[in-house]
This record gives sequence, structure tokens and C-alpha cells, in this order.
Amino acid sequence: MKKDITILAEPRDSRGKNEARRLRARGLAPAVLYGTVREPVAVSISPKEIGRILHSNTGHNTIFNLDVQGKENTPVMIVDWQDDPIKSTLLHVDLKRIDLTRRIVVKVPMYTTGEPKGVKLQGGLLEAITREIEIECLPEDIPERFTVDVSELMMGQSVRAADVPMTGSMKLLGSPENVIAHVVAIKAEVAPAEAEAVVEGAAPAAAEPEVIKKGKKEEEGAAEPEAKGKKK
Repeated sequence: MKKDITILAEPRDSRGKNEARRLRARGLAPAVLYGTVREPVAVSISPKEIGRILHSNTGHNTIFNLDVQGKENTPVMIVDWQDDPIKSTLLHVDLKRIDLTRRIVVKVPMYTTGEPKGVKLQGGLLEAITREIEIECLPEDIPERFTVDVSELMMGQSVRAADVPMTGSMKLLGSPENVIAHVVAIKAEVAPAEAEAVVEGAAPAAAEPEVIKKGKKEEEGAAEPEAKGKKK
């Protein structure tokens, strides 16, 4: 989805770890801009501005303007990014130029609404299987999300990708039979009485080895003559 957002970027000539450290010390992050049959451009960008976009409703599907000082002003999307695993700071961003007149492939989040009858009336459980679906469409037609109503689902019924409404230039990619969500029976837990029965029916503890028993008898037998001798 195209948003009226413009982010400034500075072209950079040098690359490498040292350059990246200097940029981060200035509160910037290294990035690369590429796409639409044009040369890639190394730039530096504000990680805070990128973070706001990634945490917006449209997330990485947001199309915004990137103004590279002295070079170009073009619509772009965030196609990849790397965060520091400890500090959670932005380490690097890949940006792609977008031609607003050409179809692109995106993944859109999938949500459900309503409480299924199979849950309310039959005691079932709603399971969400697919969290996002892949579509092809014009950049201006990218939706924030898809939402399907699951209120009428009974036990054993499901909503599939074919049930997701496609509008405008949207085209579903992948199998239309892919399950989005379904209502299943809750697995029965083992009752306490059954658990006790399992314990009672368990195999008895192993008997003491015969060798040990035999040894004890031999020791007792050997002690008897000595005791008789004392009586005499």
C-alpha cells in the first residue's frame, strides 16, 4: 500500500564494518537501494524511520518515497533487514525500487473474526493454520490484511484460501485449497481413575536376583555348624 511518507537518505561511497560503525555512531544505519533495472546505490538511513514503518499496520508491505540526496526520489519497499540480536538495533536494510504500474508479489497477514458455532455449541477448538497468504497485485492494491469470518464453522469445517476475497488487481498465488482455519475436537485428557488403572496394571518390580538369594542361604548354612560347636 502506497503511503504519503518520504524518508531522507544519504549516498555513501565507502563500505565495510568500520564505515558501518561510524554510521551507527551518528545514529544512522547502512542500506542498499536496488531494482527496476537501475544500478544499486549504497545509502545511509535513519533506523528510527525504518522502525516506524516496520511496526506500522502495513509493515514491510508499506510503499514509501525514498529521497536520496542529489540522486533520486523514488517509491520503495523494505525487502530485508537485519537487527542486532542483543541490542535489537537496526544493522542493515535492503530497499527495492517499486514501479507503481507493474504487478508485484507480496505476503499479506491473515486474520479471523467471530466465534465459530463449532466452538460455542459443540465444544470444539478453532485452529489458525495459515498466518499469511501470497498474492500478486499492483502496488496500490496491496491490502493491510485479509480477514475471514469463521462464525458459521461447525466441527470439522474449515475456511480455505479460495474463500479469501480478492479485489481489484489481486490474484491468489498457491493452492486455493490451503486451509486458513478449521474447527477440531479437543483431545480428551486421561481421567484420574484411568491413570490409576494404568499404574495398577503396570508390571511388578523385578524380583531379587536368584544369585543373591542363593548366596544368603549358603552363608546361613555355613554358620550353623559353628553354632553347634559352641553348644558342645
